[in-house]
Amino acid sequence: MAAVEKLGEPSISEIESMAYTDPLTGLGNRYRLRDKVRTLAAERADDPAPFTVGIVNLDGFKPINDLFGIAAGDEILCQVAHRLKACMPTGATVTRHSGDEFAFVLPLLFERTGAERVGAMFKEVLSAPYDLGDRHVRLSASFGFAIFPFAGEDFDDLMKSAETALYRSKRRGTGKVTVYSSEIAQEMRRATQIEQALRNAIISDNIEVYFQPIVSLSDDRTVGFEALARWNDPDLGFVSPAVFVPIAEERGFIDALTEALLRRAAQMAATWPRELFLSFNLSSAQLTDRRTSQIVRSIISKAGLEPERLELEITETAVMADAEMAQQIVTDLREAGIRIALDDFGTGQSSLGRLRDFTFDKVKIDRAFVCRIADDEASEHIIRAIVTMCQGLNLEVVAEGIEDFSEALKLKALGCGMGQGYFYGRPMDCDATQKYLDEKYLSSAAE
Repeated sequence: MAAVEKLGEPSISEIESMAYTDPLTGLGNRYRLRDKVRTLAAERADDPAPFTVGIVNLDGFKPINDLFGIAAGDEILCQVAHRLKACMPTGATVTRHSGDEFAFVLPLLFERTGAERVGAMFKEVLSAPYDLGDRHVRLSASFGFAIFPFAGEDFDDLMKSAETALYRSKRRGTGKVTVYSSEIAQEMRRATQIEQALRNAIISDNIEVYFQPIVSLSDDRTVGFEALARWNDPDLGFVSPAVFVPIAEERGFIDALTEALLRRAAQMAATWPRELFLSFNLSSAQLTDRRTSQIVRSIISKAGLEPERLELEITETAVMADAEMAQQIVTDLREAGIRIALDDFGTGQSSLGRLRDFTFDKVKIDRAFVCRIADDEASEHIIRAIVTMCQGLNLEVVAEGIEDFSEALKLKALGCGMGQGYFYGRPMDCDATQKYLDEKYLSSAAE
């Protein structure tokens, strides 16, 4: 006798359908995608004709969610689902993978160029404004693609390859499209190798701190030093901070790296003449962590460095990650007597807005302008405008990347107060910094 379903209760087929459906968007979920991929792979096992899987992640979705609320975030996700479903090629399936990630399988997409072309089309579709009633929001999206069987022959391997490609897209910035390849896999393995060695170096306190002089341009007098990270690994050799700092940020341990560096830098700076200050870079992760002010104050207190002698550099990009939290952290640090500098000024998207919304003590002009000041009239006008504006706002100005006498001379003439760069001194280790102080600073101060 067949089982009789109770009135009002879902049928077995309905339950199965629910298990394969994302309740928010109505798209299939990860299980539906898995079954589609496995079915395709089985069909093509004897003669493995390629097909493509992909993952798309919304760039900057969390700040939007935090700013407008969960309901608005859900509405954007539903609009993304609708757009992706509408533009899927024939035979393709799109699913909600997790959170703000969507995944798809493209049975008729066979090679890299096609995947890149489809990714560019999807990116364009998702970049149009999202309607939230009384406001419109824009988002970009990053993509990772993997092609069967070259990037994997089963579901798990294919998705892992697509995630690797997506991760590389994220490393390159926002709105990027990447198709998995053996070269990318090698690059990711190298990044993982660097990550493990770096974690060990932090634990062993083997990351060195170098110091670059910051001078008063009016009389070439040293007024402080910027702390810079340097790492020479026994197996990897010298690893540029442009390589290992982003890896520490991406893999979630930049706070451990910066705290270790600040501890060493503060201990060194505490031995300098008291009129010299230490300039140190805060990471974007630290500007989203409410403990940052307490941690910084504790480190410099143990090192014996007065708060007034510490200057923390932050970038506009770091501020934008969580503006409200960053504002609170900056306020706490300044109330403790620590000075705050806006680094890389002129390269962000709304630096003037940051000067209005945040209270800074100093602005650092990016080297992209400084390096062209001697022969590019536009750069000269930009620097003149920045210096004039900062004078009106009672902000100190430092020019970064001064390479030769002509650049220094121009900057002096424009009224720039301070500068740093190879013309005034390269980054030095602790011993060389002490020697520099003994020979160039203390001797001149005694005269």
